Amino acid sequence: MTEPHWMTETRAAYDTVAIDYARLIPDVVEGPLDRGVLAAFAELVGGAGPVVEVGCGTGRITAHLRDLGLDISGIDLSPGMLEVARRNHPGLRFDVGTMTDLPLPDGGLAGLVAWYSIIHVPPQRLPGVFAEFHRVLAKGGRLLLGFKAGDRRVRLEQAYGHTVSYDVHWLSADRVAAQVADAGFEVRARLDREAEGQEKGPQSFIMAVRPGGTAR
Repeated sequence: MTEPHWMTETRAAYDTVAIDYARLIPDVVEGPLDRGVLAAFAELVGGAGPVVEVGCGTGRITAHLRDLGLDISGIDLSPGMLEVARRNHPGLRFDVGTMTDLPLPDGGLAGLVAWYSIIHVPPQRLPGVFAEFHRVLAKGGRLLLGFKAGDRRVRLEQAYGHTVSYDVHWLSADRVAAQVADAGFEVRARLDREAEGQEKGPQSFIMAVRPGGTAR
């Protein structure tokens, strides 16, 4: 099957910027609200089982959640980003994969995080992505999404000091929440916040659960 062009472009862009991305984006999670969302997710999942960060990049959020006590690994489209992740976080596992076809069995995860990774997926493809997230989560498993909130597509030609060509989608939080629910999840919490620091617009976070099991 031919790979969609958006996926090829995104991989090529992140392979190109990987080293400088790691240099310019600190491992420290900035902002108390962002840290609070991640801490709440870690507490809710607890020791229920394995967690995967989908679109983990250089592993900064994967490592942060590991430090909060989760049994977590990472999956990313970009081999270049994963090379940096493995070097910077040798105690963690990182695998190449796509969020449209995750290399994971049905119902095996207690938690899944997609932290600013769905922003590269064309909005019309997101229902399929959320269905895939539902497939790999166990009943009672937790989902956490972080994304840029809005309704526009930005074409990037320069990023992290490099010439690139890929899209960033600012997504309607209401639409994402509805798509997550349509995929079979129960949306349990949502946080919308204004831009901070160098951000160019508001941000949103959604927490959901696959019904069943013993989720809190």
